[in-house]
Amino acid sequence: MSPLPDYYPSTLHLPFNHESIKHLFQPELPEADPGGEGVWLLIRGSELLVRDLDLPSGCLPAGLSEEGSIYIGRWRAQPCRVLRVSRNLPVPEGLTAENLQSGEPLLSLDLLSLGALGAHVLHWENNSRCCSRCGGSMARLAGESGKKCLACGALHFPHIHPCVIVLVRRGNEVLLVRKAEWVKGRYGLVAGFLDRGECLEEAVTREVLEETGIRVRNIRYVGSQSWPFPSQLMAGFVADYDGGEIRVEEKELEDARWFAVTDLPVLPPKRSIARYLIDTFAVSG
Repeated sequence: MSPLPDYYPSTLHLPFNHESIKHLFQPELPEADPGGEGVWLLIRGSELLVRDLDLPSGCLPAGLSEEGSIYIGRWRAQPCRVLRVSRNLPVPEGLTAENLQSGEPLLSLDLLSLGALGAHVLHWENNSRCCSRCGGSMARLAGESGKKCLACGALHFPHIHPCVIVLVRRGNEVLLVRKAEWVKGRYGLVAGFLDRGECLEEAVTREVLEETGIRVRNIRYVGSQSWPFPSQLMAGFVADYDGGEIRVEEKELEDARWFAVTDLPVLPPKRSIARYLIDTFAVSG
């Protein structure tokens, strides 16, 4: 059984947002690494390697090297470093692999969020080895989270990709969609990346129309959730039906339907902003 709560007071308190770890984690830049022993965020693909559902500390397990590790701050006052572990390596003895994207994770809320943050740090590190402008080598900026190209001088900062996700309501029905790769029977909400020149509300209108053929009105912003898989920020909205018949965009979706709020299908896990929107705003008011 997952230790995550069944209820979140607001989107601020959802997993992967800093709110869930601020009482335990003090972020710092790599240059502030104090040296010495600490705890390890060992990321293996989308998995966090843990010992008894906690972070391993002290020396690394046999077969792992500190090379490439990155200091990210203090976890419970101890130095915390993140390290990528090859998927080709077996899980070291004494550790277990917990999937950070599991719908029912066994990790605590704070450890799940810290692990996802570590994965996001590694994603940025991997994508910022070379300058996207000229291909030159990059160096860290002192006192900041970005990097500077040593060849052309271009500045680069961690990439965060904004997305919209929306619950569309029609009386006591909600518009839910399904992608073919999702768990069998699961439906979720229309979502998508912002396009150039769009505000968030315009992206909501476009995504719903493109994917389902439905027009919406009365778009209201609810809140957001960091979604570091690998680097999204999900901006959540509620909107009302304004016309049209469902026409599924088959390149994106397998199905789209109106569901009565009293007869909903398998829904996204409660750790997601999609589920928060459904649980909180499904009934029109």
